[in-house]
Amino acid sequence: MQPTLSDLKNWSYQAGEILRAGYGQQHQIHNKGLVDLVTEVDHLSEALLMERIQQRFPSHTIITEESGHISGRGDGCWYIDPLDGTVNYAHGVPIFCTSLAYTEGGQIKLGVVYDPLREECYSAELGKGAWLNDQPIHVSDTGELIKSLLVTGFPYDTWSSPKNNLVNFERFARRTQGVRRLGSAALDLCYVACGRLDGFWELKIGTYDIAAGGLIAREAGAIVTAMDGKPDFLAVPCSILAANPALHPLMLEVLQEGEEP
Repeated sequence: MQPTLSDLKNWSYQAGEILRAGYGQQHQIHNKGLVDLVTEVDHLSEALLMERIQQRFPSHTIITEESGHISGRGDGCWYIDPLDGTVNYAHGVPIFCTSLAYTEGGQIKLGVVYDPLREECYSAELGKGAWLNDQPIHVSDTGELIKSLLVTGFPYDTWSSPKNNLVNFERFARRTQGVRRLGSAALDLCYVACGRLDGFWELKIGTYDIAAGGLIAREAGAIVTAMDGKPDFLAVPCSILAANPALHPLMLEVLQEGEEP
């Protein structure tokens, strides 16, 4: 028995209801790092998703942001980010989602990203396309950097690591219409998939952040690679570059201008 896209969507809706119910409330906030937060809502959402998966597929491996790596048997593996955008959520900023992906034999087969406040469900199945609320989506046709709107994120050790993405941010800010920083990598990828944004890059990112969104962007027509151009964007150490076919090589060229000091 294999999971279906309907399974992932139904479970994501249920997890999304937990996020929606807790939004705007007082939270139990704990620090995993100086600015890396986790709330009780992260744990509640993750517990629901893990319970649904383990009830149906008890032998599968699960990789999740809060509980880590839960080893299983066979080729089935799940990537869970129960609340992508926790810092936004904790501050009452309405940009967050839940992200769920299923892989088999190292290949991402199914992906769902659900934004419960906007009731936007992004989904994809390998080789069958990508959808927003069951309507097909496609990347933009923007062909020049100067006409593009990009998005990125920054690692939690930005102020202490020389590889902090600030040089790349400046490079792109000077060559595009703008660079956004929304605080949710999963939604960044989905916004590229549906053409709201033209390209996304980020370094030092978790596999659970980008597994579902990476598939959705690819199935919507984006080229999705690691930041060095290699196709396996889930390879550790994890980084990602996603853009429409015209912009991807242009963005890659900028990223390869030289390592950050």
